[in-house]
Amino acid sequence: MGVEVEHKPRKPHVLVFPFPGQGHINPMLQFAKRLLSKGVRAALVSTVFLASSSFSGSSISFDHHTISDGFDEGGIYQAADAEAYLSTFCSVGSKSLAALIQRLGETGHPVDALVYDSLMPWALDVAKQLGVPAAAFFTQSCAVNSVYYHVWKGDLQLPLPPTRVYLPALPPLRVSELPSFVAIYGLYPAWLDALVNQFSNVDGAEWVFLNHFYELEPEAMDWMSKHWNVMTVGPTIPSMYLDKRLQNNKDYGLNLFDPNASACMSWLSGKPKGSVVYVSFGSIASLGTKQMAEIGCALKRRNGHFLWVVRETEKSKLPHNYIEETSDQGLVVTWCPQLEVLSHESIGCFLTHCGFNSVLEALSLGVPMLAMPQWTDQATNAKYIEDVWRVGIRACCDKEGIVRRETIEHGIKELLMEVGEKGREIRKNSIKWKNLASKAVDAGGKSDKNIDEFIAKVQSN
Repeated sequence: MGVEVEHKPRKPHVLVFPFPGQGHINPMLQFAKRLLSKGVRAALVSTVFLASSSFSGSSISFDHHTISDGFDEGGIYQAADAEAYLSTFCSVGSKSLAALIQRLGETGHPVDALVYDSLMPWALDVAKQLGVPAAAFFTQSCAVNSVYYHVWKGDLQLPLPPTRVYLPALPPLRVSELPSFVAIYGLYPAWLDALVNQFSNVDGAEWVFLNHFYELEPEAMDWMSKHWNVMTVGPTIPSMYLDKRLQNNKDYGLNLFDPNASACMSWLSGKPKGSVVYVSFGSIASLGTKQMAEIGCALKRRNGHFLWVVRETEKSKLPHNYIEETSDQGLVVTWCPQLEVLSHESIGCFLTHCGFNSVLEALSLGVPMLAMPQWTDQATNAKYIEDVWRVGIRACCDKEGIVRRETIEHGIKELLMEVGEKGREIRKNSIKWKNLASKAVDAGGKSDKNIDEFIAKVQSN
C-alpha cells in the first residue's frame, strides 16, 4: 500500500514594488510585512542602486529582488534631471521587471500578484502583458490623489485662476492649499506629469490600495470606491506602535540616513512629560537660511526643550554658534528614529513639513502638529491637519514666504496649552485619531480585513 503524500497548498507569491524613495518604500515595506505575517510569500523589489543602501533593523527576513532603473551607480542622483530619470526608469525598468517576473516563473516561483507604487503605471502594463493580477498602491491622501485625478480628467485646467477649487467629496480648497505641483504650475513639470499619469491606466488594476484608514476621509473614500476597487490598508507603520501583533516590528527597516538613536532617546528620557518640541522637515525639504533662523529664534525665545533634526547638508544654515548657545535647551541631530521619538512621553508637539508619512505617524501616536508645509502634497495635508482632522495648527507664512518666529512660537505655546484653549481641543482630537488608527489595523479592523480579502482573492486565482 502506497504512502499518501500530503501536498500543502503553495503560499501565494506577491511582489511589492515601491518607487525608490524613502517616503514610498517605508509604507510599502510595512505592507509587505503584514502580508508575510499572514502566510504570504511577500518579496520586495528595489532598484540596484537602492539595494546598496542598508535595509536594517527588520526582524522579518524578506525575499529581495533587484531591477535596473538605468542608473545603477547613483539612482536619481545620477540622472541629469527628474525627467531623464523618470523616462529612463520607465523604459529600462519595464524590461527589467518583466525579466524578473519571467525568471521567477521559470525557476518554480511564479508571481501571483504585483503590488506596485502608483507613481509607476508602467509596472501595471508589465503585469498585464504577463497575465499577473496587479494592485496600485497610493502613498498619498485621498484628497491629494483626487486633485491629480481631476487634472488627468481635464476637470482642473492648469494654470488655475486664483479662486477656490470645488471637487467632489472634498472641502473647498484655496489654490494655495492644493499640491504645489498643481498650485504653482510649471515649477516641477516632470513630477506633475508623473503624478497625473498615475491615473493613465489605473482602471486596469484589480485593486487600489491606500496607505490610509477609512475614517480619515470617508467621503473621498466612498467617492473613489465608485471608480475603482479601493481598499484602505493603513496606516502602514510598524506594528509595535499600533496593534503590536508583529513582535519586534519596531522600525521600517530602511534608513537612507544614519539615525543617532541612543543620543536622542537618552536626551529625551530626562525631560518632563509633554515638554519637548520635536522639529523635522523630512528627508528632502530644504529650508532657506532666513527660515532656519526664524525657527531657531522661536525655539530659543520660548526657552523650552526642543529636539531638532537638521540634516548634515542643512547644518550650515543654522545661526552662528546656535547649537552651542542652546545646548541647555535643545538637541540638534542630523537624523533620528522618528517613531521612537514621537512615541516618547516627553514629546509635546511636532513641528512638521507635513509629509504624509509623518502626518500618519503623528496621528497614529496622538501627537499634535504645528504644520509648516514646503512643497508637493504638504499644503493639502496641512489643510486637513487644521480644518478637517483638527489635530494641529498651520503656521502661515508672510508675503515673503517666511513663517516668522512670532507665529512659530505662538503656535507651539498653543499646542502645549501654555496659551489659549485651542490646544486642549487639539490634544483631545489627537487621542481620538490615535485610537481609530490602532483600531483599523487590529485583528478584524477595516484595514486588516481588506488585507485578508486581498490575500483570499490572490489565493483563489
